[in-house]
Amino acid sequence: MGWSPLSPWRPISGKGQNLTIGASSVASTAFDPSADGYQAVFVSATGNCHIAIGMSPTATATDMLVKASDPPMLVRVAPGEEIAVIQDGAATGNLNIIPATH
Repeated sequence: MGWSPLSPWRPISGKGQNLTIGASSVASTAFDPSADGYQAVFVSATGNCHIAIGMSPTATATDMLVKASDPPMLVRVAPGEEIAVIQDGAATGNLNIIPATH
């Protein structure tokens, strides 16, 4: 069964990553959407943080803010890209990254 732009996104179990939110930038492992069958990832946090997406990214306090109170965010990723995270203020917790497909 194919998908359309209106098809709901669904998480793929067993492929997620958890990153610890702290004072230093920490990056995920590289994504391989074509090999693992996904086009995007859901991102959610248990503490306020900033994320950067790219090839070998380093997150800074001026990058995209993800709040613990935000619903999961869907982000497109390309092969080889990673997500880096750093705390917002003194917040700590985890950044949860789950691959998603249609």
